[in-house]
Amino acid sequence: MYYFSLVGFFAIFSTTISKNPVLPLFSQALGAGDAVIGMIAAVSPLAGILFSFPVGVLSDHIGRKRLLVISGLVFVSAPFLYLFITTPIWLVPVRFFHGTATAILGPVIAAVIAERFPAKKGEILGQYSSATLIGRMLAPLTGGWIILYLVLSPGLIPYQAVYLVAALAAVPVFILTLVYHEDQSKPLDVPGYTVFYENMRTFFSNSRLRATALIEMATYFAFGTFETFLPLFLLGKGIDAGGIGIIFAVQVLIIAATKPVFGRLADRIDKRIQILSGILVLGGAVAVIPLGQTFVEFLVASAVLGCGMALSTVATSAYVADLARCEAVGASMGALSATMDIGHAAGPLCSGIIIMQLGYTIGFGASLLFALAAAVCFAMSVRFAGR
Repeated sequence: MYYFSLVGFFAIFSTTISKNPVLPLFSQALGAGDAVIGMIAAVSPLAGILFSFPVGVLSDHIGRKRLLVISGLVFVSAPFLYLFITTPIWLVPVRFFHGTATAILGPVIAAVIAERFPAKKGEILGQYSSATLIGRMLAPLTGGWIILYLVLSPGLIPYQAVYLVAALAAVPVFILTLVYHEDQSKPLDVPGYTVFYENMRTFFSNSRLRATALIEMATYFAFGTFETFLPLFLLGKGIDAGGIGIIFAVQVLIIAATKPVFGRLADRIDKRIQILSGILVLGGAVAVIPLGQTFVEFLVASAVLGCGMALSTVATSAYVADLARCEAVGASMGALSATMDIGHAAGPLCSGIIIMQLGYTIGFGASLLFALAAAVCFAMSVRFAGR
């Protein structure tokens, strides 16, 4: 448990400090316009969409350790590449390369936890996720402080200093992946195209797995909408950047604090009920945001959203692990991670178009409609199945 928590904390701290808040500022300092900055920001999730499922399949066939070491190598090497960038377009391939680190780590770690802790995988997955969230919360504070402290330094030094810290934070990740001991080593036997196709067909032909992936997509569709457009909405309501930061911090703290609890709960009750409860709470919390008027109301909505997200996401991973065949746990976790990234990327894109045309109320409400549709599909798919 402590091993996985340390890996998750340092890995997510390293990747988060590389993008928030430094990435848009660094891009702008290099001369990038809004369109290029948006493209740079979208590249990292694309790596997750493309690689999470193939990585999961590979880990089932060649072992988890090899892929963990590759992930650690990317974590520790990618931050140094930012130091040599002088034009913004080079951030695109570097961000894509950096994104492969989390695309590999996420599904592989989830598969390892599911295998090593079959009786309490929900609890351990929750603890691991909380460790990553602590890293995600501390990283922007650290990066912002470094930039502020070095604001008078010439050229790109403030941003380069942040990437050096990202590299230092990744060193423990690389070391921990090297010392990881795999219970049963596997030969280096890379599967062919047919194996990837069969694993994908098996996952998406299973109505319960397919419906669970849809829940994960709807969850991160709503979360992507929330984290992208809430700051703009709150500014329009007269809430300053400090207040917005508090609202986001509360949501992260709620998720980090409740995930281990909800993970333990998922090991003891019907996960299907927990998944449905979480997605409905999350969707409702996002939908009521435009109805709020005061700082306290937005704070409560953010806290409720955090509870809903923690309740649902820790149970979806555990439920997929329950359903997956023993030899396909990695593939199933990879498919779940890929659908999560699709939802995370589609949320801001689709909601942005709706908000531009119809306003915030309908734009945020779209997340609730997607959540309801996913919940109905999930309930129908798992109704007559066992736990």
